[in-house]
Amino acid sequence: MKVHEYQAKSLLARYGVALPRGESTDRAPEVRRIAESLGGRVVVKAQIHAGGRGKAGGVVVASNAREAEERAKKMIGQTLVTPQTGPAGRVVRRVLVEEALGIAREFYLGVTLDRARGLPVLMASRSGGMEIEEVAGKDPTAILRETVDPGLGLFPFQGRKIAYALGLEGESVPKAVVLMQGLFRAFIETDATLAEINPLCLTDSGQLLALDAKMSFDDNALARHPEIRALRDLEEEDPLEVEASKFGLNYIKLGGTVGCMVNGAGLAMATMDLVQLAGGEPANFLDVGGGANEEQVRNAFRILLLDKGVRAVLINIFGGIMRCDVIANGVVAAVRQMGLSVPVVVRLEGTNVDQGKKILKGSGLPITPADSLADAARKAVEAAR
Repeated sequence: MKVHEYQAKSLLARYGVALPRGESTDRAPEVRRIAESLGGRVVVKAQIHAGGRGKAGGVVVASNAREAEERAKKMIGQTLVTPQTGPAGRVVRRVLVEEALGIAREFYLGVTLDRARGLPVLMASRSGGMEIEEVAGKDPTAILRETVDPGLGLFPFQGRKIAYALGLEGESVPKAVVLMQGLFRAFIETDATLAEINPLCLTDSGQLLALDAKMSFDDNALARHPEIRALRDLEEEDPLEVEASKFGLNYIKLGGTVGCMVNGAGLAMATMDLVQLAGGEPANFLDVGGGANEEQVRNAFRILLLDKGVRAVLINIFGGIMRCDVIANGVVAAVRQMGLSVPVVVRLEGTNVDQGKKILKGSGLPITPADSLADAARKAVEAAR
């Protein structure tokens, strides 16, 4: 789950991360009051779940309160298109208004999981304000990394090591250590998958402040954090992904034409790979899980068909815990309820596979069986064409 910048900053503030003065609002007239309280010269920032806002006109500087209000009027309700939103863009419903600062230097600072080591890693770079992937692509040595034991936390010497490597000196070093330790505690204690400050700025007056902040959280841990779960903005999520979450389905919309329904994340990834090897593109990632019931299968199939880009459906089930007859009954029920608007290819293996195939064959529905995963992918891609 992602949150907006103003929400991430509110969370980080609890852990002692220093921030510019600011306030968020969804009303343009309110922007004038906020700007006046901050001294007039402010930065107005669109709040959407995507990066690259500045290049798309979503981050602007206003020299006075009246100009800030005018900027906000143009921004709120606008569809902002950035490299991360895709061509459809995102509608701006709220802005963050912050004091404009004199910036001496900018840095990148973030905490995420190093999956190779199975430990959190603090990352930093002198190239603040740029996408970290872009920096790493141009010069991998520009990324500083410090692996941290989650039980012991970030030691001061580790923070100083990063601070010195960034070129900080004097009073800025202990300030940086405190900020890094706060960022790391926020990452661990909120069950985040990413806690990022980009840019972290050193102001002309010697302050170290988080100018921007991004946080994402492990969905499986949200039961422990109802206050974070309450921050979820459904308007920022794909409607089909929101619908899938109501039924405990793992669904991610993609841009292809072959809708995939699979049980198990690994099998889903393999299925998408084979669809691409067969010359097609998957329309989604949909994992119904190992213990899905007939209702979940029916709703999974319904969600696939609601995607207007889907031209064929590939159902690939390996029945271990999941039973093939349950899948078959769910598919038949969904087709009878919604009708069959696109070709459907089904590959079943495992528990009760013969019963599952018998149910599908006896339904009288025009469902294409497949003998293997490669055969299923090939047939689905051909059907989508």
